[in-house]
Amino acid sequence: MVAHAEAPRGSLQHYFPGGKDQLIAEAVTWAGDYAARRVARVAAKIEDPTPGKLFAAMAAQWRDEFTTTGFDAGCPLVATVADTAATSESLREAVGKAFEGWQRPVAATLEQLGVPQARAASLAVLVLSALEGAIVLARAHRDIAPLDTVVTELRPLLDGAVDHRRRRTSTVD
Repeated sequence: MVAHAEAPRGSLQHYFPGGKDQLIAEAVTWAGDYAARRVARVAAKIEDPTPGKLFAAMAAQWRDEFTTTGFDAGCPLVATVADTAATSESLREAVGKAFEGWQRPVAATLEQLGVPQARAASLAVLVLSALEGAIVLARAHRDIAPLDTVVTELRPLLDGAVDHRRRRTSTVD
């Protein structure tokens, strides 16, 4: 990595005194923050937003990525936890915090769309789990069908969670 950047050998230790684990933890934190910010951007673009449309839009980003650039890219959070969870407690914790940071805006957006708070939190877990699983399967099969399948199957469940008496009439922030 240092050679590729044509940086002095000691620069990694200078900027990341915790070594490779610190570098990876900071990258994971950035990726989690990026994913969290994307939730708001995606939600803002949805016409007549619903929980199912939110999930479909989140999956569509990966669908577009895979059809445009291929199946080599994946979620860095999943890759990090798969590679390091058993060997690095600090990286496992960093990934856990990144997922929590992504889960919160999903739950908040679901609430804004009329899902009761307690259900929004659990559905946010389901949304991220289904999305991440579909990403892994799509990459393994080099096929976007898993993304389409989870959207088709979860959309009615997500939309059915809306308490229409509580749904906010304002647009998603």
